[in-house]
Amino acid sequence: MSHRPPRRDPEETVPHIRAFRALRYDASKVGDLGLVVAPPYDIIDPDERSRLIGRHPANVVRLDLPAEESGDEPDDRYRRAARTLAGWRSDGTLRKDPHPSIYVYEQTYRVPGTDVERTQRGFFARLRLEPFGPGSGVLPHERTLVGPREDRYKLLRATGVNTSPVIGLFDDVSGGTGTRLAAVAADPPDMDVTDDDGVRHRLWAVLADGEGASADVASELISAASSGPVSIADGHHRYETALRYRDERRMTRSCEEDPAFDYILMLFLEASGEPLTVLPTHRLVRDLGEGGAGNLRDGASELFDVEPVADADALVRHFDAAGLTQGGDGRFGLWTRAGGAWLTARRAAFGPWLPPGGAAVQSLDVTLLGVALDRLAGIDAAAVASGRVAYTKSATEAIAAVERGDGIDAAFLLEPTPVSSIEAVARDGDVMPQKSTYFYPKALTGLLINPHEW
Repeated sequence: MSHRPPRRDPEETVPHIRAFRALRYDASKVGDLGLVVAPPYDIIDPDERSRLIGRHPANVVRLDLPAEESGDEPDDRYRRAARTLAGWRSDGTLRKDPHPSIYVYEQTYRVPGTDVERTQRGFFARLRLEPFGPGSGVLPHERTLVGPREDRYKLLRATGVNTSPVIGLFDDVSGGTGTRLAAVAADPPDMDVTDDDGVRHRLWAVLADGEGASADVASELISAASSGPVSIADGHHRYETALRYRDERRMTRSCEEDPAFDYILMLFLEASGEPLTVLPTHRLVRDLGEGGAGNLRDGASELFDVEPVADADALVRHFDAAGLTQGGDGRFGLWTRAGGAWLTARRAAFGPWLPPGGAAVQSLDVTLLGVALDRLAGIDAAAVASGRVAYTKSATEAIAAVERGDGIDAAFLLEPTPVSSIEAVARDGDVMPQKSTYFYPKALTGLLINPHEW
């Protein structure tokens, strides 16, 4: 994967990263730790939440995804999560580590749609919060929505802890980070669980205080991640929520020096070593009207080189294994009930209609597709927001949705957004279109919790 070092602004700050004392489940109290962890809150539906609680009464979804119950007053569910947290700390379900540490994290998984196995390593630590903007050491790449921000804010205000991490990308051109993480991973882990998707998760606490090899490793990893800006890969809502919470707390605790609420839990991933897996999100176009799908296919030559496809199997094989491709080459699949095509963007043809922004965001496949939908089908950003476009991560499901009908007239299949492009967009201060990235696998919730205390 090609990768270039980040451009540095002379006025740019660097991220401030610290070890911390995590709250962690006590296996002697809860038993099998695999029963108390959960996927991220935003991919759990009500049935999945009930199933997780059925596994273990202390499953972390009680904290991270509190549900409304009959007779609840507004925001009772957040207060209930706070009471649950206090109870679990009191009875020993959760215990605070005695020493500041960073926490090395390893995920071993198969790339979806393939038999290829990958291992991804990073580390958990605290990141000092900074507002976004010129010179910031923390860079976003997507917009957030009011509803999720408000939900995460109310939970954070009630509990005073980060139950799940923001994911941050950094560059270590020296290559030393991968070697250090692998050395830690050679030792027996503190935690070893396999989730329902077959992803194996292992965790090691690396003591950061005192002297010795462990403290040296922690210091070196923190130094590498602090050497340049960190780009948020996932968790923008949690980050913006934490900024709001920090500012609120500062109004009442203005005299406190370096308070813990100035920090957020982050999983730091080095972006230039072991390939990270970014999955594409395919677009399902609905309500094109009589002949609309045919007009879309026939008009594609205005912007693309078009190679007709009569059988969807070739498209499915390629795009369901797209996690192995680097992406970013302007190559798409199109499927309608009358057949489909391979599409290769002629970038010069898009020039007059590209949205404002730097070269990085303008060159994204998802940006090109947005232009194509507007030009070829009259689906602009407002129409996308109103529901004219649906989404799926499965090429198989995208093709099946078209064949079923149900208002879906066409599917555009995408390759993933390269990690280097994500960082480049963030460095330029731009944001990506909706559903541009899906990092896989997701970090488990419940491995550790960051309390806003020292």
